[in-house]
Amino acid sequence: MTAVPGSGPRDERVRRASRAAALVTPPLGGVVLLLVPVSARIHVVVATAALVGTALAARRWLPDLLATARLTRALGAVPGLVGRLVLRLRLDPTVESAVAFAADGDGPLARSLAREAHRARGTGRAGLDAFADRWADRFPSLRRACSLVAAAASAGPASRERSLDRAVAAVREGTRERATSFAADLRGPATALYAFGVLLPLALVGVLPAAGVAGLGVSLATIVLVYDVLLPLGLLGAAAWLLARRPVAFPPPRVDRAHPAVPDDSRRAMPVGVAVGALGAALGSLVAPWLAPVTALGGGVGATLVVAARPVVSVHERVRAVERGLPDALAIVGRRVAEGVAVERAVADASERLDGATGEAFALAARRQRRLAVGIERAFEGEHGPLADLPSERLADAVSLLAVAGRQGAPAGSALVATADHVEDLREVEREARRSVRRVTRTLSDTAAVFGPLVGGVTVGLAGRLSTGVRATSSAVGPAGTLATADPLPVAGLGLAVGAYVCWLAVVLPTLATGLARGVDPALVATRVGQSLLAAVALYTAAFAATTMLT
Repeated sequence: MTAVPGSGPRDERVRRASRAAALVTPPLGGVVLLLVPVSARIHVVVATAALVGTALAARRWLPDLLATARLTRALGAVPGLVGRLVLRLRLDPTVESAVAFAADGDGPLARSLAREAHRARGTGRAGLDAFADRWADRFPSLRRACSLVAAAASAGPASRERSLDRAVAAVREGTRERATSFAADLRGPATALYAFGVLLPLALVGVLPAAGVAGLGVSLATIVLVYDVLLPLGLLGAAAWLLARRPVAFPPPRVDRAHPAVPDDSRRAMPVGVAVGALGAALGSLVAPWLAPVTALGGGVGATLVVAARPVVSVHERVRAVERGLPDALAIVGRRVAEGVAVERAVADASERLDGATGEAFALAARRQRRLAVGIERAFEGEHGPLADLPSERLADAVSLLAVAGRQGAPAGSALVATADHVEDLREVEREARRSVRRVTRTLSDTAAVFGPLVGGVTVGLAGRLSTGVRATSSAVGPAGTLATADPLPVAGLGLAVGAYVCWLAVVLPTLATGLARGVDPALVATRVGQSLLAAVALYTAAFAATTMLT
């Protein structure tokens, strides 16, 4: 079994936090138990038991789930790593040089390959077979791809190219098959989650006002227990289970706090969140006083998340924009190099024929190379270079290949063209994988941002009208009347309970949808959750206001 990469202190912190939550919750629940009315104490006991059970389960399972998420992210680099092996072998047909080139990267796979290569020193082996065996149970096609790479090193030129093409095709088809199979297997559990965790609870919310009129009393404490404790915890458990079954993910590159584009902009997040929260509270209180906490919390947290994640997302967008034209750029440069043109001149020619971010990057690199008289790598990745602050392994590989082409000349042209085809195939596999999963998860995201808030707002608005009607009818009938109705639910309490449930949906469902489609990337999750919260509180407020005015 492959060791899960990246476990350690973070998982221990998760265990300590879960243990602390399990220890603190019972005494807090006891205090609450003494303060609430006797009729609601059973609800406090059930809620406390559910929270303690969740904390204990998190202590046991959450570190493994986080490790699995890191593993699926690592497996998304398999096609790229095999591409690096193939790329180097096209230029230098020795397994050792290919392994060294592929291992010179960031991520668990590259580090694992580097460790196996280090262990194999002095044994006459490159460590590629041991690396493939270590990861074969997680990604079976990797073993076949590595075997083809090793065979290509000792083959003739024609056979070498065929073996390398087959290696790339093996890992590409393996990735496509795993992603497609996962999307098919996901459809059933995701449908069940949507039906029993979202659709049915929302339908029951919609009949709550009528239940009181029919004499079927449902207490506010029961609604809070079910919709704000049990359902959210159930959704969290189901989401964690689905994410743990994710076989491979293609998340964007990691951008940490040390990135030059992140620290300055991210400081604005908290003030913006406070301002939006205050504005939301003011607008919500104009509609109904009880709405202020919902709009303040949802709007403030949503705005904070969006603004805080925006610098990182902006870097991701720049990376994708440059990568989008990378296959064309490599193909153009490769053909020019194969014709005998120097790689520096070929890069300048490509910049004139490309548009968008890729053309701008190549044009800037060509200008830097001419003015500073530096090599291709420094022209692209040196200080103030077009790729200096773009953390993309794919772009770094392309620049490394251009540098090798500059040293080897025309023989490297065909390798550049072949790499262009490989990069385009890899991008297509990623797009197909995301599309297949997004077909299943789109409904979850739409429900969190639109459908759930609309149903919740209309329900609370109807509850207010029905409670007013019940009181008026009861007064008209008098004490001797026979109208059998339960006490109407208080609109403020119901509105807060349903609003909290709507906000829960806006957090959990986008997190699940994003994690399934792109991997659990903090910046993407924060952006989608923030956008969903902003849309949810706005539509919830609008639906309540419209229902109140129209009924």
